Amino acid sequence: MASLTLKNLPDALLRGLRKAAEKDRRSLTQEILHLLDAALRGRVEHPRPRGADVEAQLAAWRKLAGKWESDVDRATEAERLAERRTSGRKVEL
Repeated sequence: MASLTLKNLPDALLRGLRKAAEKDRRSLTQEILHLLDAALRGRVEHPRPRGADVEAQLAAWRKLAGKWESDVDRATEAERLAERRTSGRKVEL
């Protein structure tokens, strides 16, 4: 069986993994394998939305469009939103 070494693991993440392993009565290695397996199965079981799902999502966004209410002016709100954005992932359009 193959092995894997993780480098630069944040301390907080390691603490969280250890707590989860203890709670689930698993070794740290068993807990990490369990979580990785569950994450990968989750990706397969929940494929990206296609067709009708995308259309339903677009319809919901269109229904909400123009109904945003904020306690600050548009420029300030736009600046706040831009500051909180992440680079995201590449999308094929």
